[in-house]
Amino acid sequence: MATPAFEDIAETFDFLDDWEDRYRHVIELGKAMPPLEEAFRVPATKVDGCASQVWILPEIEGQGLDATFSFRGESDAMIVRGLIAILHALYAGQSVEEVLAVDARAELGRLGLNDHLSSQRSNGLTAMVARIRDLAAAAAEQGG
Repeated sequence: MATPAFEDIAETFDFLDDWEDRYRHVIELGKAMPPLEEAFRVPATKVDGCASQVWILPEIEGQGLDATFSFRGESDAMIVRGLIAILHALYAGQSVEEVLAVDARAELGRLGLNDHLSSQRSNGLTAMVARIRDLAAAAAEQGG
């Protein structure tokens, strides 16, 4: 149920043998992401449970389960910006219903991230996924 953008990342990870190369790739993904304007880095968009500063701004078009889900994100840590970019690839452009159906643990497990992230980063990634799911669930309830 992964998006083509996420499949591209998974293929790149398969191609890169060394975890240092994969780590660099995650950082490059984060660098390629457009920054989130300072005005949106507010408590309402901040993700709790992350060791780094993380903000996720939902961008939802439509209403109910058929609404199209996307978001913009930011972090003060480059590796976390890369993780946000990976989550964006996993979720962006899908319907709210599809976002809620994604098994993020299984999809991210395909990248082997859990084996190579610190426990703090893994907890932060889990918090970001939970926030995305909460945003999608809230969107599903509106007009659905």
